[in-house]
Amino acid sequence: MSELNTKTSPAANQAPGPEEKGKANSAKKAEEEEEIDIDLTAPETEKAALAIQGKFRRFQKRKKDPSP
Repeated sequence: MSELNTKTSPAANQAPGPEEKGKANSAKKAEEEEEIDIDLTAPETEKAALAIQGKFRRFQKRKKDPSP
């Protein structure tokens, strides 16, 4: 009987329940519902996109073939 009293309850070792996961999902949905108005045809947006893509390509190249 004393062995049962010294062990922790199984609930303490389990993954979060559905109610805890539901809270996290509702927070993510609120972020996704936020509408952001960006003019995708603006020249500044195109320049920024090209700069981001170039940096990402260089990052991927360095990740694949790191120079000594």
